[in-house]
Amino acid sequence: MIYLTRRVEFSAAHTLSNPALSPEENQRLFGKCGNPQGHGHNYVLEVTVRGEIDEKSGFFINLETLKQMLQEEVIDHLDHKNINLEIEFFKEHVATCENMAKWIWGRLAGRMKSCELHRVKLFETRNNYVEYYGDDRQDVC
Repeated sequence: MIYLTRRVEFSAAHTLSNPALSPEENQRLFGKCGNPQGHGHNYVLEVTVRGEIDEKSGFFINLETLKQMLQEEVIDHLDHKNINLEIEFFKEHVATCENMAKWIWGRLAGRMKSCELHRVKLFETRNNYVEYYGDDRQDVC
């Protein structure tokens, strides 16, 4: 089994807020990250896929195909967007890095044809990132 990782970057704004909580509860839980006006990050996303090498081509996924998939399924939806306001899923879920990684997984997993999605690694800052390896739930996109 061979693993291949593609890295992309995007900038987006969000606020950490649970719609089921009062503004005071959100402020206590999320502190400055719960600012109703939001804040932004320059995210770095690493997507790792795995598969078996095709004898004819020498690879298991064309990098151009993976690049285009990431553009269409992730970057076009998140780059320079307010995640809470512009992504339907985040109108009902807290826009944490953890939930974003699961959302990205849900966008990509169904599009894999010649390989399998292995990992979504999302850096919110240089020092903070999450890794997601999938689960059986299908309600993330």
